[in-house]
Amino acid sequence: MIQFDCHAHVYETVSIKAGARYVPSRSAPLSDWLAHQAAHGLKGGVIVQVSFLGTDNSEMCAALGKLDRNRFAGVGVVPLDVADEELDRLVAAGMRGVRWNLVSGAPRPDPGDAAVRAFLRKLRERTLHLEVHLEGDVLAPLLPALVDLGVNIVVDHFGLPSHPKPSEDPFIEAVRNLWDREALYLKFSAPYRTAFDVRPHAEELLSLLPAHHVVWGSDWPHTRHEDRTSYAENFDIAKKIDSVFDMVAPYKLYGIRLERG
Repeated sequence: MIQFDCHAHVYETVSIKAGARYVPSRSAPLSDWLAHQAAHGLKGGVIVQVSFLGTDNSEMCAALGKLDRNRFAGVGVVPLDVADEELDRLVAAGMRGVRWNLVSGAPRPDPGDAAVRAFLRKLRERTLHLEVHLEGDVLAPLLPALVDLGVNIVVDHFGLPSHPKPSEDPFIEAVRNLWDREALYLKFSAPYRTAFDVRPHAEELLSLLPAHHVVWGSDWPHTRHEDRTSYAENFDIAKKIDSVFDMVAPYKLYGIRLERG
């Protein structure tokens, strides 16, 4: 049963940051996201830093400041040389993970680099996970090293499959070949970012991952695809895949949970 929307973007204003690949034409207010949640019986979720805002996490923090910390969390974007004080401030604001947005040929951090190792040590010290947004065929050869970094790895958008057949998809093959998948989590979100039906890929991934290692996200407001899809459509697609979305993975990754009683 889907109870949380673990991937949405919230921004009250649209500002252009240097290097932005895409800038939406309208805002994504917190009140609108909460209205979508209420209409679909959801109890909370995760605000993910949108790419066009870069490392300015102020919109995410402002939204989290208005929400119940037991039911909402954030995933931010920070530079590799982020100061301890800044990380601690973001964690105090509700950030529970850091995102690497590496699609479209963005530079990929080298886990062997001293600066990257220092960065990962900071994540481990704060029990922060690493969320990776990268095309599946590019991600596949990197996956063994990523899951060996000592932090939980959350892969966005079904792993952005590259082959219509799950049996021939490089990312799924990489998952299948992992000797230990305990650190790997998947976000089943944004199926429209792949050119073919990803439901067979989702079923295959569910058969490979440990129990409760999948979270669902709406990817609202569907940047770049605002006029092609809707919150309701994405919610309905997720319900047809499998009823594995519960409070276990959201609690492990974000500390969000349903209150008992």
